[in-house]
Formats: sequence, C-alpha cells, structure tokens
Amino acid sequence: MPQIFISALKAIILAGFCSAAARAADINVTVGGPGVLKFSPDSVTANVGDVLRFTFMQKNHTATQSTLASPCSPIENGFDSGFVPVSDNTTSGFPVAELTISDTNPIWVYCRQANHCQQGMVFAVNPGDKLAQFQAAATGNTTATASSGSSATSAATGVVTVTATSVTVSGGQVLTTTSATTAATASVSSSSSTDHKVIVGGTGGLVTYSPANITANVGDTVTFEFHQKNHTVTASSFASPCQALSGGFNSGFMPVTDDAQTFPTYTVQVNDTKPIWAYCMQTNHCAQGMVFAVNANESSANTFEAFKAKAMSNSTSTSSSSGAASSSTGSASGAAGLAARGSGAVAIVFAIALGCLL
Repeated sequence: MPQIFISALKAIILAGFCSAAARAADINVTVGGPGVLKFSPDSVTANVGDVLRFTFMQKNHTATQSTLASPCSPIENGFDSGFVPVSDNTTSGFPVAELTISDTNPIWVYCRQANHCQQGMVFAVNPGDKLAQFQAAATGNTTATASSGSSATSAATGVVTVTATSVTVSGGQVLTTTSATTAATASVSSSSSTDHKVIVGGTGGLVTYSPANITANVGDTVTFEFHQKNHTVTASSFASPCQALSGGFNSGFMPVTDDAQTFPTYTVQVNDTKPIWAYCMQTNHCAQGMVFAVNANESSANTFEAFKAKAMSNSTSTSSSSGAASSSTGSASGAAGLAARGSGAVAIVFAIALGCLL
C-alpha cells in the first residue's frame, strides 16, 4: 500500500477522533453536599458521546437509574453508582462517577438512600417536558426500593415491605466516613410485630453478626446496626453462602470509624417464613464465618451451622471494599456504563488530545 495512502488514512482516522472529542462535552453534576439532598443541576440536555460527571459531596448518596413511572425504584439492568459516603470534613478529592451518553433517550436517576428520593433528590437527562411529572411522582411516593428485583409493597414510611430476599434501607439520615448518624426505623403496621436488633462488627476487629441466627415472624423487622470497621449485610443462598444473590438485598459497605458514637442501620422486613441467608462481602469476612440467617430450618440439613460451615470452607468469598465505592458499571438505554474516572481514562483522553495537537 503506498505510504501516501497510509498517511492519509491515519489523518482521516485522527481527524475523526479529534472531531468526536471536540463535539463531546463533560457535563458536571453535583450530588449532595452539607445539608443538601439534591442533584445540581436537576436536569441536563446531553448529546451522544457526552460524559456526565457525578461528583459526590457529603453525606452518602447514590446515582441510580429508575423510570418515569417509578422514580424511586431501580430499573432492572440499569446503572447504579452504589453508596458513596463522603465525610463532613472533606474539602477536595471528591469521588466522581462518569456516565457516557449513547443515545438521546431520557434517563431518569434518583438517590436510593433512605427517603432522599421522596424528598425530591432526582435527576434527569433529556427529560423533555416530563421533568415536573418525574419530580412530582417521586415526592408523591411513600417508599423507596433499594434493590432491583424486589416486589415491594407500601408499609410504614421509611421501611418497604419485601419478599424474603429483598430489602430496603430504613428511613433517616445517613452514614459518613467520620461519624455515623443512626437511621430512624419506622414502626411497622402490625402492633404485634417485633424488631430484631443485630450488631454488625465492632471494636477489636470483630467479624460477626450478633446474634447470627434468629427466628422471625411475618411482619417482623430485622435492624442491622453497623459498628466498626466496614461491613455489609448482603443476601446470599444456602448453596453459595459467600456469593451475592441476584436481585437480593445489599446494604452496601458501611464504614464506621473507631471513635464513632452513633451508628447507621439497615432494616429488613420479613414477609414470609422462608429462610433468609446473608453474609458480609468485605474481603474474606464470609470465609471467616461472618454470616447470618433468619428462620433457618434446624430440623433439616440446611441448618445455620451447616450454612456457616459451607461459608468457612469457601475460599473464594465475594468482596470487596475498604472504604467508599465511587462507581459501578452497568448498561441501560442512553447509558454506555457508569465508571469511576481513573488513570486509564485520563491516559486515553490525554492520548487523543495529544494526537489532535500533532
């Protein structure tokens, strides 16, 4: 192939990259802040190739895709940043999650922390004339689901009733990396129901749920109170104790400092008497026996002790975070994935920019 043709082809390809880079825009969106429960701005117009940059401020929020019809429930296979806790004294280096726009269809987003969505913490891309409708639907809701795949029904404000394998965060304020505010658990509708308190972790490097095995009736709640250091309560199955159950509940990582005096909570409401299995997805905690069960059938082979033994024999526990997760990958209409901005992304952008200058 003649060298002049190769050079021309390279020039055409480079020009295409430069043209695309010139057309694409970074769109900054601030999430939360001291005493702030909102996305700012609350909506944007974006073109294909544009990049949304969600910058997470205080306290502990998410950017989670939903729908116009159900603003406070995650859409199946939609993107989700996960909870991103930011301490009150943070002044720089705020975590950023990026979302690349792949088409111009509307994208609906909310924060799935406690009742933030119901307080109007929603966001939209290319909403057209539907933004007000989306906001009204969010603030008119009384419950917010915390995981896709759940069949939630209305309950007392702050707690969503779910099946045995789905859960939502209790109402109230949120966790930070320096001090945690205890979330207020709403009362359940039945006067005979019981709230079962479970301590997660603790000082001295405790890797336990206490108690680890309980019996609960329909309508009861289980409130997990997170202590030091950084744990989760994540639904699993008897067959795979250390693997997250698809569509199951997950508190997300809850970092708590050694000097914390108040503690975040996460509440499950029990809708039937089927066994509920759970574990901590922090690295190797499950393999050390950090598992939990509700209504394990002690007269069958699937006892709590058998569940724990399977977990401790499992050498490939799902993990891992030592602090605040700032991103998650996903796919959805209008989105080419949500990802943390890192050195790789910077290197790619730099390489393209350098090529445009040469």
